[in-house]
Amino acid sequence: MSHDGVGAGQRPEGARGAIDMRLRRGARPATTEPQTADSASGPRDAVAHRHSQRSVLRSAAFLTAGALTASLLAGCGSDEEPSRPLAGQDIDLVARDQVAEGGILKWAVDAVPETLNTFQADADAGTNRVAQAVLPSMFRLDATGRPVANPAYLESAKVIETEPRQVVLYKLNQQAVWSDGREIGAADFVAQWRALSGKDSAYWTARNAGYDRIEKIERGANDLQVRVTFSRPYADWKSLFSPLYPKDVMGTPDAFNDGARRKLNVTAGPFRVEKVDTAAKDIVLTRNPRWWGKPAKLNEIVLHAVDRDKRAAALADGTVDLADIDPAEAERINLASRQGGTGTPLQGAGKTSAKKLRSWALAHGFDSDEVKAGKEKLSRAITRYLEQQEKLHAFDVRKSLEAAYTQLALNGAEGPLADERVRRAVAHAIDREELAKLVLTPLGLPAVPVGSHLALSGQADYVDNSGALGGVDTKEAAALLADAGWVLGGPVKEEKKTEKAAGAESTKKKQKEEDESDGGDDGQYIVGEDDKGTDGKGKHHESAEEKGDRGDEGGKHLSQDGKKYNGGQGGAPGAYAPKGTAAPAGAMTGPLAKDGKALALRFVLPSGPGSETLNSVAERIAAMLDRVGIRTTIIKVSDESYFKDHVAAGDYDLALYSWPSSAFPATDARPIYAKPVPAADGSVNVEQNFTRVGTDQVDQLFDQAASALDEDEARALIRKADSRIWATAGSIPLYQRPQLVGARKDLVNAGAFGFQTPVYEDMGFLKKGAKVSPSPSGS
Repeated sequence: MSHDGVGAGQRPEGARGAIDMRLRRGARPATTEPQTADSASGPRDAVAHRHSQRSVLRSAAFLTAGALTASLLAGCGSDEEPSRPLAGQDIDLVARDQVAEGGILKWAVDAVPETLNTFQADADAGTNRVAQAVLPSMFRLDATGRPVANPAYLESAKVIETEPRQVVLYKLNQQAVWSDGREIGAADFVAQWRALSGKDSAYWTARNAGYDRIEKIERGANDLQVRVTFSRPYADWKSLFSPLYPKDVMGTPDAFNDGARRKLNVTAGPFRVEKVDTAAKDIVLTRNPRWWGKPAKLNEIVLHAVDRDKRAAALADGTVDLADIDPAEAERINLASRQGGTGTPLQGAGKTSAKKLRSWALAHGFDSDEVKAGKEKLSRAITRYLEQQEKLHAFDVRKSLEAAYTQLALNGAEGPLADERVRRAVAHAIDREELAKLVLTPLGLPAVPVGSHLALSGQADYVDNSGALGGVDTKEAAALLADAGWVLGGPVKEEKKTEKAAGAESTKKKQKEEDESDGGDDGQYIVGEDDKGTDGKGKHHESAEEKGDRGDEGGKHLSQDGKKYNGGQGGAPGAYAPKGTAAPAGAMTGPLAKDGKALALRFVLPSGPGSETLNSVAERIAAMLDRVGIRTTIIKVSDESYFKDHVAAGDYDLALYSWPSSAFPATDARPIYAKPVPAADGSVNVEQNFTRVGTDQVDQLFDQAASALDEDEARALIRKADSRIWATAGSIPLYQRPQLVGARKDLVNAGAFGFQTPVYEDMGFLKKGAKVSPSPSGS
C-alpha cells in the first residue's frame, strides 16, 4: 500500500511504490491531530473532519537566519552543465509499426480508485492512471521530468503579457473534441478554474494551488484560443489544466462531488472508461472512437487491483501482464528467466526430508507460516511455487529509478530533535552513500545519494546542495552533541514506561507466538543498549552488521557491503566527562545523557509486506547512530497506522518515507517545508510538513519562486530554498527509489517509465517477427 493518510496533493509513501502525484498540487492543510476512523467516511464527512481536526503541539525549532553562508548558495548560474537522469526508462521501446493491432493489457493497481476525479482528496495512483489515459493534459513530462506541451491538445501555449497582468494564451488543436463530439474550449477551462479556485466551498476539492491566482478566463480571437489572465504572477502556470475535465464534471458542485467518482461519461483521450467493476476489482478502458490522434494499438486496458505481495502469482497465472513489484518478486522473475524455471527439492515419492524442504523454502523466500507448515502442506506449496516459476519465464523485469526519493524524517517538534544541533549530529552520523548502495546496488541501479529535496538528477532545478549541511563526519557529530549538553556516561534516571505507540501493541501480540517458536520480530526493540544482543527474554536481535555477514533476505534484496559498526569497543563503562566534552567517535560504551535522560530516539517503521527494504535501511541507520552514542528504539507498526497515527500525527522521532519529485517545486513542495503556523484555536497547522521544521526565509523563497516568470531566476530561488532546507536538518534525502516492473516479454512501450508520462496509445504487444533492442536493465 502507499501510506497516504494526508488528504491530497503530493503524498508521501512508506514501504510501497511511489504514487504518481507529479501533476497534482496544493494539499489541504493538516493539523497536528491524528485522523480517526471518521476519516474513512464519505467525501463530505472526510472534508468536514479535516476542517475540524485540531490539537496543541509545541512549536518546531527553527534554523537561525545567519547559519547559512553565501558560499553555500553559489553555483546557481544558468551556464552550468545540466544534470542527467541517473537511470533511463526501461519500457522496451519500439516504433509504432512494430506493435501489433489489438489485444488487452491487464495492468496491476493497488486498489480500485474511490474516485475518478484527481482533484478530490481520496484520489490515488489508480485515479491518475485513468486520467492520463482518458483526459486531456495540456502538458506532460518528458524523460527528464520537464513539462512539455502535449501536441494532441495544444498547438502552443505561452505567456504573451506580463504587465499589468500575466496573460497566457492557449492555442488548442483544432481536432480536439470530447467524446460527445463537442469541441474542447474556453468553457471547460472556465468551469475547472471556478471549481478549483477555492471561492466556492460547495466543491469538495483538495484545492489546487495556482487556480486561486487566476483573475479571468476568456475566449481568444477564435474558439480555439483561450486567454488566461492572472491576478498575481504564477511561474508554474504549466501545471494547470493537466488533466482537464469537461464542464459536465466541473460545472456544478453536485457533478464535481459525485458525478465523476465511479464513472466518466465524457472523455477526450485515446481511451475511454467503459466500466468500473468493484466486484471484479477492474477498471476497463476501451478505445475512444472519437480520438483524433494516433489510434491506440490496444483494444482495452484493464486496471486490476492486486495486493503487492501477490503480484508474482498474478503474473504467473495470467491475471495481469504488467505490475510494479518488490525486490523479492523481481528476483523470482529473474531466477525463472535465467534458469527457465527453478530446481526442485521434491525428489522421488516423498523422500525429501521435511528439514530439507524447509531449508529450500526459506532460501526461496517463503513466508514463515508456509515454512512452519507440515511436510505435506509445504510440499504442495513448493509444487505451486515451481509451477509459477515455469510460467514466469515468459516475463522480464524492467527497472529504472522512480521520480521519488526516500528520506529520513527528523521530528523537530519536541524532544532531543527539537535542538537543531542534535538534528545536525544525526545527519553527520549517517553515511548516505552507503545507504544508497545498500538499496540500489543489488538491483543493478546507480547508487547515488539524492542531493536535493526539491528535484532529482535530470530535472532542471536539480543541483546537489547537501554541502549546506555536510557529509558523514562522526567527529563533528560528537562535537555538536557535546555542545548541546549530551555527554557520555552521564547518570540516567529510571523512567516509568509510557503508553506504547499505536499499532505496536497489536504487532507484539501477533508476534508473541512466533517469538516462542522461531524468533520472529518484536513490534519494538532497542538498538544501542549494553545488552542489545537480546530483548530481555533471551531473544537475540541481529545488528545490521550481523545481518550483513549472513546476507540479509537471503541476498535477494540488499547489498550488505560497507562499514561495520562496533558500538561496544573502547572507553570505560560508567566513565564521566565534563559537560561539553565531545564523546569519542566510534568508541561508545553506552548512550549519551543529559539532565538524567539518555539520548534515545523512537524510530517508527511500517511492518507490512514490502517493508523489508525500509527495515534494513533503518537498522543500518540505527547502527550508524549507535556509533556516536544515540540509542534508537525501533517500533514497527501496521501499515494502516504508520502515517495516520504516527507520521502525520507527529508521534515519532525518526521515520522513513518518500516524496514524489515534482516538475513544479515552487507550488508542490511549499506545503512540505512550510513553517508550522499556530491557529486561533491553539492547534498547529503543519500542512504537509510532518517534520515540523521550517523557517520564514524558506517560505519567502518559495513564494518568490512561484511568482518569478524568469526561469533562471525561479531556478536560483528554488536552489536557495533547498540549501536552507538542508541546513535545518529536518529531513535528509537518502536515495532515489527503485522502480521495478514485471512485464510480459512481448509487451512493448510499457514498463519502468521513470520520469516520463506514459504514452498509452503506443502500448501494445510486439508483432510476430519484430525484435526489441536490448533494454537498459539487461534483464
